[in-house]
Amino acid sequence: MPSLLPAYLVVGGDQLKRETTVSRLKARLDEGLAAFNLDERTASADMDPTDIAISLNTIPLGDGFRLVLIHDANKLPKPVSETIISYLSNPNPGCVLCLVAETLAKNTRLYKAVAKVGKRSIIDCPTLKTRDLPSYLVKHAGAMGFAMDTRAAQELVSRVGESTLLLDRSLKTLREFCSATRRITAGDVEQHIARTAEVKPWEFLDKVAAGDAVRAMELYRHMQDPSHLALLTLLVRRIRDLICARSLIDRGQASRVAQELGKQEWQVRSTVSAARRFSAEQLVSCLRACSVCERELKSGNDAETAFVTLVLKICQQ
Repeated sequence: MPSLLPAYLVVGGDQLKRETTVSRLKARLDEGLAAFNLDERTASADMDPTDIAISLNTIPLGDGFRLVLIHDANKLPKPVSETIISYLSNPNPGCVLCLVAETLAKNTRLYKAVAKVGKRSIIDCPTLKTRDLPSYLVKHAGAMGFAMDTRAAQELVSRVGESTLLLDRSLKTLREFCSATRRITAGDVEQHIARTAEVKPWEFLDKVAAGDAVRAMELYRHMQDPSHLALLTLLVRRIRDLICARSLIDRGQASRVAQELGKQEWQVRSTVSAARRFSAEQLVSCLRACSVCERELKSGNDAETAFVTLVLKICQQ
């Protein structure tokens, strides 16, 4: 087991990685003396720099080390931050300081002071991009001994959100329900995981474009007080993208869709796939239907009925 440095900064938006790192560090404490050798606190405006200095310089009990753990280190009052910076120039050899923060700028004095401690003192926990979460979940489930396909992973992200900590907890819940098959399907996710994340408009648009009326309406019902005109604007934009994609497909130039729309390849995969289920005439008809819906929304008619009718019309093309 590698020797510990006098200080670490665990920083980044991946909450699961932050907590896992902290848990592993705590696990290295002598279990019988952990109550004496662990000082865990959260940064606050009334934190006393003298108290922190005393804690950092306290000699550990037993042959192990003392761990001073400070959460929300980006919120440390300046006097405390300066005390820690000063301490790191001559740290207590029997103590390990662990600062935990979701963000902390690299140009701050505190960040630079911890970075000087050693090459491994900064533990980056970067936020995973939304598009990378499904593949992350598939691998994570595999490490748990369960098979999980991409569709199930996408559904889990849609329902839970982007917090790796909450996703991990949901996977563990699914593991209990799926222990007999050791396989997690989209149906399992739909059955056992409640939707707690706010629906993203692009999720709704993807289902409409794919013709999945049931899922589109489910997502729509979970939106929090949606603006029909705003959603209609996004829907018109998506249909125009589909028209562009359909035109290029018809010319045998599907590979140019991303370039023509000014997007990355991964951003247009669902657009190209959805465009193939429409004819050019059907897409023009959808655009006309959007125009009719806009008139109804602006005329004061029943907005809910007008918008839902439009969505179902597009899905049924």
